[in-house]
Amino acid sequence: MGKVLLVASGKGGTGKTMFSVNMGATLAQRGYNVLLIDMDMGLRNMDLYLGMENRVVYNIMDVISGICRISKAIIRVDGFSSLYFMAAAPRLDERDITPLHMEILCAKLKEVFDYIIIDCPAGIGEMLEVSLEPADRAVIVTEPEYAASRDAEMTERFLRDNGLSDIYVVLNRVNVELMREGYMPDLATVASCFTSPLVGIIQEDENIRISTNKGIPIVMKRGTYIEKNFVDIVAKIIR
Repeated sequence: MGKVLLVASGKGGTGKTMFSVNMGATLAQRGYNVLLIDMDMGLRNMDLYLGMENRVVYNIMDVISGICRISKAIIRVDGFSSLYFMAAAPRLDERDITPLHMEILCAKLKEVFDYIIIDCPAGIGEMLEVSLEPADRAVIVTEPEYAASRDAEMTERFLRDNGLSDIYVVLNRVNVELMREGYMPDLATVASCFTSPLVGIIQEDENIRISTNKGIPIVMKRGTYIEKNFVDIVAKIIR
């Protein structure tokens, strides 16, 4: 039976979707059957980060509302034999999605996939509540910025208050020089904001920005320090 991993952030722009995509790609490269689900209704970007924007016909709301079967909304990602994704709706609509809908959908998906990675919208809101229902564990992606850390701490508290205790923190966009000069909070300061363990840091690197703009997960370039770092971080999360 598969596992559901929820990826959240306190505020937008921390690299949550980038991390979701590369965690999924890392797991797929190691032979796992992986499904990425974009839950950012109206502001979806996962299709762009995967270079699959021209392949989307149906989305998760079409599945929930009964317009199409689950298999119709699942798309295999180019370059992978075991990485798939399901897009969010391209715009907000009045179709309803509840925690029970998500629980039932993921129960069916767990029969097929080893890992289901749900990329939530930033912050605390309805889609986080919906996505939380089937989640086995969560990853909070934040950055070394005081506002981001505070919002991430509130997100962690929300997850714990709603029954999810298996939570990990990833610190993205780390600039060592700015930390050294005192222009960013250091690792100890960020880590002290959370009850959950800090399982990895991702340094600011222009190659990551290039990869998301080109729609190619950065971990597809094997043997780089970035790919090795993702392997290490993901291993700690799935342990």
